[in-house]
Parts: sequence; structure tokens; C-alpha cells
Amino acid sequence: MAELTHFDEHGASRMVDVSTKPETDRWARASARVRANPATVALIRERGLAKGDVLEVARLAGIMAAKRTGELIPLCHPLSLSSVQLDLSFEGDQLIRIEATVRVVARTGVEMEALTAVSVAALTVYDMCKSVDRTMAIESIQLEEKDGGRSGHFVRSS
Repeated sequence: MAELTHFDEHGASRMVDVSTKPETDRWARASARVRANPATVALIRERGLAKGDVLEVARLAGIMAAKRTGELIPLCHPLSLSSVQLDLSFEGDQLIRIEATVRVVARTGVEMEALTAVSVAALTVYDMCKSVDRTMAIESIQLEEKDGGRSGHFVRSS
């Protein structure tokens, strides 16, 4: 197992020094799911909630969150992202799947930015729908795939 890089030899927290690493193209894809009652999902599909278009607001929230990951996660490097794409889709009558792909040319990866994007997008769906469905659940926030940097390509196996 690899060492934890966010601690020095004395156990103190630290931001990893990436100054000697080369800048490379890097990207990461993460996903999350929101489980809701079929009636709630129908309202989202039909854009029938008083707060507005749930999926578009969640998409914007996820993009904004990815850009602020360095402010939210204590030891993350602030990055100038090249792109953030969020896709929200329906899986059956009870699930909304959220997927984020984040790209950067940098010395460190964008896994945390992709994970933050899907997390905040899922929280936004929850917030916008909680008045009609308190049984919603956010599920399976996970890294699906990443590429770039020394650790290379990763794909989650089924």
C-alpha cells in the first residue's frame, strides 16, 4: 500500500509539494446517484417544482463547486480548471445519476474536483426537492475513472 502523502515524517499535516512535477493533461470522472420517490422524480422530469429546473440548478452548483474544491478540502491544491462537465440523467423512475468530468493541465490531478462536483450537485437535488420528499438518499459517490500523472490510468471495475 502506498504511503499517505499528506503527513510529514512527524505526523503533521501538510500540503504535498508538487513544484517539481511536470504539468500534464489530467482528467477525472466521478459519479453519484440520488434515489427518490417515483412522484418526486416525475416532478423533476416535468420541471414541476416551484424552485425551478432541478437538474439545471444542480448542474450549475456542481460546476461552481468543482472550481472551489481547493477552498473546501483543506489540503487540496487550488487549480485553474480547463473544463467541468456535469451530466444528469434518469435511471428508471427512482434514480437520478450524476456524472462529472473535470479536466486540467497541471501538476496534480482533479479527482477531488470531480467528486466535489457530483457531491454538491446531489446535495442541490436534495435541497430543491426536500419539501416534497424527505426519504431521498444520496448514494454511491465514487471515482469512476482518471488519467494523467505518474499513477496513470484508473478505471473502476464493475
